[in-house]
Amino acid sequence: MTKYIFVTGGVLSGLGKGVTAASIGLILRSRGIKVDICKIDPYLNVDPGLMNPYQHGEVWVTRDGYEADLDFGHYERFLDVEIDKDHNITTGKVYLSVLEKERIGEYLGQTVQIIPHVTDEIKKQLEKIAQMNNPDILIVEIGGTTGDIESMPFLEALRQIRMENGKSNVLFIHVTLVPTLEAVGEPKTKPTQHSVKELRAIGIQPDILVCRSGKELPNETKAKLSLFCDVRKLDVISNNDVESVYEVPLVLEKQSLGDNILDRLNIREKKHDMKNWEKYIHKMKNPKSEVEIAVVGKYTDLLDSYISIVEALKHAGTANDAKVNIKWVESIDLENNPKRVSELEGVDGILVPGGFGERGSEGKIISIKYARENKIPYFGICFGFQLAVVEFARNVAGMKKAHSIELNPKTTQPVIDILPEQKKIKQMGGTMRLGEIPFTIKAGTMAYKIYNKKEVGERHRHRFEVNPKYIAKFEKLGMKFSAKSDKNRRMEILEIPAHPFFIATQFHPEFKSRPQRPSPVFDAFIKAALKK
Repeated sequence: MTKYIFVTGGVLSGLGKGVTAASIGLILRSRGIKVDICKIDPYLNVDPGLMNPYQHGEVWVTRDGYEADLDFGHYERFLDVEIDKDHNITTGKVYLSVLEKERIGEYLGQTVQIIPHVTDEIKKQLEKIAQMNNPDILIVEIGGTTGDIESMPFLEALRQIRMENGKSNVLFIHVTLVPTLEAVGEPKTKPTQHSVKELRAIGIQPDILVCRSGKELPNETKAKLSLFCDVRKLDVISNNDVESVYEVPLVLEKQSLGDNILDRLNIREKKHDMKNWEKYIHKMKNPKSEVEIAVVGKYTDLLDSYISIVEALKHAGTANDAKVNIKWVESIDLENNPKRVSELEGVDGILVPGGFGERGSEGKIISIKYARENKIPYFGICFGFQLAVVEFARNVAGMKKAHSIELNPKTTQPVIDILPEQKKIKQMGGTMRLGEIPFTIKAGTMAYKIYNKKEVGERHRHRFEVNPKYIAKFEKLGMKFSAKSDKNRRMEILEIPAHPFFIATQFHPEFKSRPQRPSPVFDAFIKAALKK
């Protein structure tokens, strides 16, 4: 029977429950335990696909085309797995299912209520996930913060699961905050005490506390938390700030969290080996060189909007024994004051990531032109791919009114057009060109040298494409489309052979980058930047 680990959070959001859950998964896998991982999101949205990046950070895209929470990125990167759409449970999904069942009469005239109908649906969806891969342990992260009204049905369902399965089969790990006020100088336990009190009020006693703090918690603080939160001292885990999230598993392992979990769940380890992970951390923390990459984005006020870009750059940097220093450039600033393009002087590479909408797009185009004309290594992703086409059309092909239909529906030179199958779509959620799509790379191109194979699959998230009627003109002028999909109908990779390194992808290679297996395109980009 699959056992459960439920990871809850308290005090405030953004404490790193996703990193904690992924780290626990890594620790258990290093001991030969078969694990699976999923997330519960209490918001009413069916998925985060239509959420503003400023509110929710980046949207992660799974292999099967589901738009998921960014914590899925932590899961896939730490565990080097590919997770599908069924591993995300949202309030929207749960209520849709319950209401559909009510409409077809499945409840046989009952008054449909939160308990038992909604909580039963939550339990069924969790059981379904547990049965998919039949893991020894299913790790379940519960989004939000204890005390949020929208989380209550989920926490009640988890309480019921523990009652039905027994304490030896269900473990609660509570991630909480232990702040240190500068004026006082000592860690404060009251926020954690109150958070645990909230959990206990609904019938859940946490077994282990993972305490986020600036520095490692002193023994007296752990003893205080143990006493007031009714857990053993060894169950109080200090999760202090570290240079990289990839160090978190080692911080937790040092405090015997893995031994503690297996002991509580009566599971015997089959091996005990984290040497490869330790070697990776050592290499990451001891670079032989540095490189500066300018990331020109429109959501730079919330860096979680580009978290997978950042991690993919780090993966590629470590693979090349280099520390990647990111220089954030707000595209709207370039748009409002083109002279600020001088901020790009001296950088070793320029990356323009994905995005939507007109705001800041001209600033991105300015940065692309600067990279092309000054022979600076350039890497464009999705929107950065499309705007590279617009920039080339305007400044090389002489098409001064060239634009994207998305940004100017009335343009007379629509070099970027909407995908034909998107024209009749009215429902916006989950309807983009999504998920992993195969494409073919042309031999003899930069893209072929990067991937070293002809057939590749990468993850997509877009509604617009290069307008086929202009492709021949652009290729005559020096822009080559080196990879295509859908029987050569769709352009996937562009490059400029005359440039030292100018490449852009319609897809998002960051979603397949892993700490010990970086994305080939990111790896090539960092190599080019190091040569500059």
